[in-house]
Amino acid sequence: MFDDLALARAIHVLAVLHWMGGVAFITLVIIPMAQRQKDGQLFARIEHCFSAQVKLSIPLAGASGLYMTVKYGIWDRFGQAGYWWMTSMFTLWIIFMLMVFVIEPLAHRRFEALMASDTDKALTLLARVHQVLLAVGAVTVLGAVAGAHGWLLF
Repeated sequence: MFDDLALARAIHVLAVLHWMGGVAFITLVIIPMAQRQKDGQLFARIEHCFSAQVKLSIPLAGASGLYMTVKYGIWDRFGQAGYWWMTSMFTLWIIFMLMVFVIEPLAHRRFEALMASDTDKALTLLARVHQVLLAVGAVTVLGAVAGAHGWLLF
């Protein structure tokens, strides 16, 4: 028997794993390496490849999350403190959708100019933004997995 919700959950987890795993790799490995080598192009080359991939995994995570929310009929959880992680997932998803599809394309030339004029400053800014997003993402994933298995803080 075909279980559409199990498939949606598996797609959701795989998409989030790819997206947030990539953010972790960029944040914890690539940016520090680029900073040590003072090589902004290293980051740019790798991020360009990853950006193309997350343009699939981020929308897929959102679509599968929406599908499960509709099919389970759990819209009311967004207003409940115990399900804070659902609101966090949605908020994080919106932030990354905006970053990848709106902010990055609009700010690309300005960031390239900053990278060319002051590589250290550009990479430091990049590191800080990625560190914050990774920390929020890690807390969200932790809360979502625990919450999905019945552990609610409130």
